[in-house]
Amino acid sequence: MTTWPLPRSFRRHPVRPPDSGIARRKSLWERLHLDPWLLIMLLALMAGGLMVLYSASGQRIEVVIAQATRFGIALTVMFVIAQLSPTTFLRWAPLVYGVGLAMLLAVEIAGDIGMGAKRWLEIPGVIRFQPSEMMKLAVPLMVAAYLTRCQLPPRFRDIAVCAVIIGVPVVLTAIQPDLGTSLLIASAAVLVVLLAGLSWRLIAFIAALAAAGLPLLWINMHNYQRQRVLTFLDPDSDPLGSGWNIIQSTTAIGSGGVWGKGWLEGTQSQLEFLPERHTDFIIAVLGEEFGLVGMLVLLALYTLIICRGLWLAAGSQATFGRLFAGSIILTFFIYVFVNVGMVSGILPVVGVPLPLVSYGGTSSVTLLAGFGILMSIHAHRRLLSR
Repeated sequence: MTTWPLPRSFRRHPVRPPDSGIARRKSLWERLHLDPWLLIMLLALMAGGLMVLYSASGQRIEVVIAQATRFGIALTVMFVIAQLSPTTFLRWAPLVYGVGLAMLLAVEIAGDIGMGAKRWLEIPGVIRFQPSEMMKLAVPLMVAAYLTRCQLPPRFRDIAVCAVIIGVPVVLTAIQPDLGTSLLIASAAVLVVLLAGLSWRLIAFIAALAAAGLPLLWINMHNYQRQRVLTFLDPDSDPLGSGWNIIQSTTAIGSGGVWGKGWLEGTQSQLEFLPERHTDFIIAVLGEEFGLVGMLVLLALYTLIICRGLWLAAGSQATFGRLFAGSIILTFFIYVFVNVGMVSGILPVVGVPLPLVSYGGTSSVTLLAGFGILMSIHAHRRLLSR
């Protein structure tokens, strides 16, 4: 598989500021291609996440050390990716997408089974990872690279091509089965198409088409996935079975009150009433121990990260940068919204971790790789012509 040549706009002379006669010396952060404010907020989020994880894991320090190690690897990946030019991502988009599809097929053929799902590839004694996490970046990257070469706003033919690019990995992920990740992959890529500038009539048509396809989706869902939707509508219908997770998470959050019960003092989590407390439901641990104030502080930090990311994305001077960077940060918002929504009972449980707080390695690397791309697009924004 070969890489794509750059579009004509990328091969023009780079934009240079007017010659003022005085060369401005670049700061350390500019030379490292990092955004200090975004980096500080991400580090603060990870530090707080490790503190909550220590409590949620039953005060197991080895879990915290493992997560901190994963954060170190993810930060290294972020730094390395931030040094690459956006033109590199554009050139290698087909290869990255193709490799991702190949790994999804490998999962279907020889994947490692865990918790009843075949989602992982494992190299014995080396690494065990989830290829679908990689597609959260590869699919929107491919869509952004394709639309960069199209006339914008995209025509119906271009949207049809994007639908194929999105649909293949989404289906391969959904049959693992992993409905939550497949929906996130689709959301990230659809955001790129929306940012490219669709008419409201076309958006309404696509929304109507998606709504018409819901019965087909329901028919093809696994029994446990249908049960999650039914439990969302009425958690008390099976309080000791499928409704247990939602009932215990909302109980934990509500029992925290305004100020919380104190760090390591949560009864629902420490007495192990709360399921998956160190992964998908970790925010319920935070709500119980730090109360409404702790929840608001966390949500405020997420809001600042999202606002900063949108500001960086808006500064891009190239179509590819705006589309891909905007998709990255808006997808991050979707992660937060879906996790908080499912834990608080306003959305069905779909297995989406809380970004950089829930325990997990592949998701942390994927998220920080995305922020590395965002920083790269911002750092190289003046090297790309309009």
